[in-house]
Amino acid sequence: MVRGVRGVRGVRGRWCGALVLAGVLVGGASGCGTGAAPTGGGTATGTSGTASPATPTSGTASPGTATSGTASPPPGGPATAGTGTAEPRPGEVLVEVVVNGGLAGVRNQLVIHYDGSWTSRSGRKPPRTGRLTPAEAAELRAALEDPAYARVPERPTGGPVADGFQYFVTYRHRLVVAGDGERPPALRRVFAALPDGGPPTTP
Repeated sequence: MVRGVRGVRGVRGRWCGALVLAGVLVGGASGCGTGAAPTGGGTATGTSGTASPATPTSGTASPGTATSGTASPPPGGPATAGTGTAEPRPGEVLVEVVVNGGLAGVRNQLVIHYDGSWTSRSGRKPPRTGRLTPAEAAELRAALEDPAYARVPERPTGGPVADGFQYFVTYRHRLVVAGDGERPPALRRVFAALPDGGPPTTP
């Protein structure tokens, strides 16, 4: 009996050895042992599944591409920011002066354009037109651009005067309101440069 068992084991050992050898050659698992996958096969498979070092590098942007993305400014950026400082057109309004009040309740208007042309309206009368000389236009613009004029109060500083006049001066979207006798030197310089000293106070 002992011999029979040992003989069987011998045959089985040779059979298993053949299977192990075949499994190693083809890279598969053998039918002997505990049935777990061979350690060498798993390592080989994991190594073949890893990406090559060149793969992540090819997915990143090159330095030239990153630089080219910031070379040109976006639309509406600094390249077009200087368009707001263009010289006004000759037909645009330089300054508008309106006088209001008085016993008759007048409301007269004087409008002067950048090219020196002006229009004066008084009550129901036909409007009067004219044009400043280049020297007169330059003097008016200098008076309006004087830093002292920018410091003129925008509202009357004194009390209201009965039946008095108020003057509304609009220059570059800034409105200055002054009453009778409330003209600082910078505002008097502007009125001195206006045709006829400003809009008329008569109806």
